[in-house]
Amino acid sequence: MSAARPPPQSFPVQVVLTALVAFGPISTDLYLASLPDMARAFATDPGTVQLTLSAFLIGIGVGMPVYGPLSDRFGRRRVIIGGVLIYLVASVFCMLAPSIEALIVGRFLQALGAGVGPVVGRAVVRDVYPRDQAAKVLSYMASAMALAPFGAPIVGGWFHALFGWRSNFALLVAFGLGLLVGVWRLLDETNRQRDPLALHPARMAANYTALLREPTVRACVLTVALGFGGMFAFISASSFLLIDVLALAPAHFGFGFAVVILGYILGGLLAGKLTARVGLERMVRLGTVGLFAAGAVQAGLAWAGIQTLPALLLPMSAYFFFAALVLPNATAAAIAPFPGMAGAASALVGLLQMIGGAGAGWLVGHLFDGSTRPLGTVLLILGAGAWLAFRGVRPAE
Repeated sequence: MSAARPPPQSFPVQVVLTALVAFGPISTDLYLASLPDMARAFATDPGTVQLTLSAFLIGIGVGMPVYGPLSDRFGRRRVIIGGVLIYLVASVFCMLAPSIEALIVGRFLQALGAGVGPVVGRAVVRDVYPRDQAAKVLSYMASAMALAPFGAPIVGGWFHALFGWRSNFALLVAFGLGLLVGVWRLLDETNRQRDPLALHPARMAANYTALLREPTVRACVLTVALGFGGMFAFISASSFLLIDVLALAPAHFGFGFAVVILGYILGGLLAGKLTARVGLERMVRLGTVGLFAAGAVQAGLAWAGIQTLPALLLPMSAYFFFAALVLPNATAAAIAPFPGMAGAASALVGLLQMIGGAGAGWLVGHLFDGSTRPLGTVLLILGAGAWLAFRGVRPAE
């Protein structure tokens, strides 16, 4: 019975929500060390293998605009359960995929289920907490969530070395099963303002149009898209750069990746402590300046021909640090003014975020030339774009 479930502000529920929001990082970062070997196993090129990452982001982007209104209409809990079930079945398909084409399709289907996590998980936070408290909780969740990509590439690298690349998808099956049990037993319904017309096409169009008419919302979603795009540009290229270019062993790949994720963890902790005092908008503005600076350093080192582990990992760690100031706070600022359609607002942010990530990942893969120059150039452009997108936003009264 729902009465036996813990309150939504409790620590166990926050763990479940963090795991839901972490659907994307876990599903992408766990098998990164396997990408070079997967290219060889399927006799294909790095760009094609990287499509398994971009297809995942596209799948999340397709699902997000639907999950938001679904949860506004029918409630958060049952929609989350449905999405996790889709993810679980698709993960089994990915584990057994006979070809790279089948795996790309499987990743798209897997992402259709995974899209429920970040959209509805953030909407649950908005249901439960007021504006500034929601930003604080999202920042702490972002920091805790970063523990998943901090450890996932390490575990994935070990499993790859011991059992091959398919073992990483077996781990994703286990993750989906565990999350399904957690949601079923711990998460109660939090949507107390259900919109019976949320799924009506005219209402959906009106909701998204109303959101996009708000200048602050436009600035926030664009900032999130560009900031996340830089993060995913590194994620999609990291295994080829660290393993093939910088000669790091696959079993050690996760440790190099963890250096970068550590920046995100520290940034999330800082944002969680300071946001209430500094304010959402000022934290985002500070973060976008940092994204621009970190991208400029990465590009400068790359074009100077300095290709070493510190020259790649340290600027990327700084980029991820500042991204942790930007993403949760810009998301909270976009969602906060719309309690009646928090799901739709969260979906809009998530959709643009996934589009930004998929585009940046495809671009870096397409431009890959065996050096760090394409990554540095993309980071510089996206960091500058995020700073420009948010520059005119003023703090809310």
